[in-house]
Amino acid sequence: MTVERLFRRGITVSLVGAILVVSSMVALAAPGQPAGVLTVSGRSTSPDAAVTVNGEPAKSGRTIFSSGVITTPEGLTATLDLGKAGRLQLEPGTTFTLNLNDDKVGGQLTSGNVSVLTAGQNVSIRNAAGDTLTLGTGDSAAANSPAPSKKAKPGPGGLDWWYWAAIIGGVTAVIVAVAATGDDASPTR
Repeated sequence: MTVERLFRRGITVSLVGAILVVSSMVALAAPGQPAGVLTVSGRSTSPDAAVTVNGEPAKSGRTIFSSGVITTPEGLTATLDLGKAGRLQLEPGTTFTLNLNDDKVGGQLTSGNVSVLTAGQNVSIRNAAGDTLTLGTGDSAAANSPAPSKKAKPGPGGLDWWYWAAIIGGVTAVIVAVAATGDDASPTR
């Protein structure tokens, strides 16, 4: 009787352990939190053309996850609604890999164009050349966009520093010229 009871307990423990292991594997296989929702618009010349997400045809309303690769064929535009993080629009002929970390939006633009419709923070886009472009609301980038140039930081009043240097230099030159041509006569008392 003891051997039979021991055998039953062993099988029960083994089954419970197997269920725990399998259920944790299912939970770990989940792709993570949804990043946003896809909206497809436009009209393609080919009836077989479709926006794809990770190589699978996708329609409006499809949930997008971070690290998803979205490809738009000619004639179709995809809009990604990322909730508080913002909205991106992918033009026809675009391949874009979305990266979303909390409210920080970014991605890899392999081909085509992406526009930032709204954004809670700046959007960091890496283009096909490997350059990182920082976009704000209303900005667009192309996969072949050149690297951003370093602009001089504007000084007071929104003018670049060299404008202020020219203004101060000009005023100084006028003061020196007036002082040099001044009358050397002392006032009468």
